[in-house]
Amino acid sequence: MTSDPLWLQGACDVAVTLAREAGALQLRERPGVTVRATKAHRNDLVSDVDLASETLIVDGLRAAFPDDGVLGEEGASTAGASGRRWVVDPLDGTRNYLSGAGPWSVCIALQDASDELVVGVVHDPALGETFSAVTGGGCLLDGRPVGASSCARLDEALAGLSFDQSVATKERMAPVVAALLPVVGDIRRIPAALHLAYLASGRLDCGTLVGAKLWDVAAGLVLAREAGVVLRDPSAPELVVAAAPGVWDEYRASAAVRQLTAH
Repeated sequence: MTSDPLWLQGACDVAVTLAREAGALQLRERPGVTVRATKAHRNDLVSDVDLASETLIVDGLRAAFPDDGVLGEEGASTAGASGRRWVVDPLDGTRNYLSGAGPWSVCIALQDASDELVVGVVHDPALGETFSAVTGGGCLLDGRPVGASSCARLDEALAGLSFDQSVATKERMAPVVAALLPVVGDIRRIPAALHLAYLASGRLDCGTLVGAKLWDVAAGLVLAREAGVVLRDPSAPELVVAAAPGVWDEYRASAAVRQLTAH
């Protein structure tokens, strides 16, 4: 059933609805948001809105697909009987959400019984934009087809960076940023899911994501793949290297990318 295009589109429609409902909750609750805890390190924050958003999404998925498993960033994880698993990051970019310093998103993806990612939804509550994709169906932005950038020169490319805020990762990224800046047009640091969504819609031309977890990138990887973005190894969320076809060879051969992939 998971390979049925109509079933996949129906599942995607459910995910879009839930992502938008969670986004509305986040906008509504933002003035009174409180930090609940830190996780892996002191800059890895979780708020009461993260938790409420995950509950909303997971409850909705369980109601619509009671036999499916769920992997949620904030702990709402269960095994299922169908072989399918929903991967949920209810609020990717919590630091931006709490500080008002940048974008964040709601991310929902579906893995089939072979662990292939077959549905991806990334919703940007602040802009009201929803990116979605199903296997074989291309990538959509609010229902309209989008695709990878046509950029053909790395020195004109807008490069994205996403990495976790741990001391170890920041130390690893310092020489990478230094090597990247002179050879690209400019850089942007964006939370992982929107980073991949922006690659999928041609807003970014290339990018690297370091230290991500599956829930950070699962939905975005579907978008990027379906939009024609070239991905170094989409099965390894901890290091994603991606680019538009026209700059892929130059980007992957750059000193910045070689530093990361040599580890």
